[in-house]
Amino acid sequence: MNQQQQQAIDYLREENRVLREQLGGRRLRFTDDQRRRLAARAKGLGRRALAQIAMIVTPETLLAWHRKLIARKYDGTARRGPGRPRAEEEIESLVVQMAIENRDWGYTRIVGALLNLGYNPARGTVANILKRHGIEPAPERSRKSTWKEFLAQHWELIVASDFFTVEVWTPTGLQRFIVLFFIELSTRRVEIGGISAAANGLWMNQIARNVTDSVDGLLTGKRYLIHDRDRCSRSIFCAR
Repeated sequence: MNQQQQQAIDYLREENRVLREQLGGRRLRFTDDQRRRLAARAKGLGRRALAQIAMIVTPETLLAWHRKLIARKYDGTARRGPGRPRAEEEIESLVVQMAIENRDWGYTRIVGALLNLGYNPARGTVANILKRHGIEPAPERSRKSTWKEFLAQHWELIVASDFFTVEVWTPTGLQRFIVLFFIELSTRRVEIGGISAAANGLWMNQIARNVTDSVDGLLTGKRYLIHDRDRCSRSIFCAR
């Protein structure tokens, strides 16, 4: 299927080249409906893919058409009432993305970045967008660590644990065994904590003693244990 799709794409690209050669240097004229159809397809592909396949219209023109379509959709000039209109959907998306990816950026910094992209929203517009999405101002955002930042800062101190089951043929037939394993995030080293046909409290307590042993326990020198909320996992955490 992938090979057939690629062959179809190659054919259409070559067909477009032939049509361009037939047209010579003449400029194509598009109707509004044709612009709309091309812009809708172009937005889904993105600039990089368009640069490889777009023949009759440049990627910049296609994406500009799409921005105009979005602006026209949210243009409420004819029915606008008192007060300032809401930002366009594309600007709102950019504001939210910038605030999340750059937690120390304030309203003024976001407005400056949008100006570089060709947009000119007011500072109050940016503030209202962030408020609607429940995003705090820059001072409060910058004081909080994301999960990714937490992992990067404590990579050497984190171990994760979980269970999996395996079916084993025994003299009495097929039997399921429970396997508890640990993985050290910084080295990806995996260690089997124990294997049992039934995970009871005594078994889990013994495993907790083994992994927290002060000499050669896996959790020695570690500070954080990632686990789910079942009772067996919590027993190790409490023992630690």
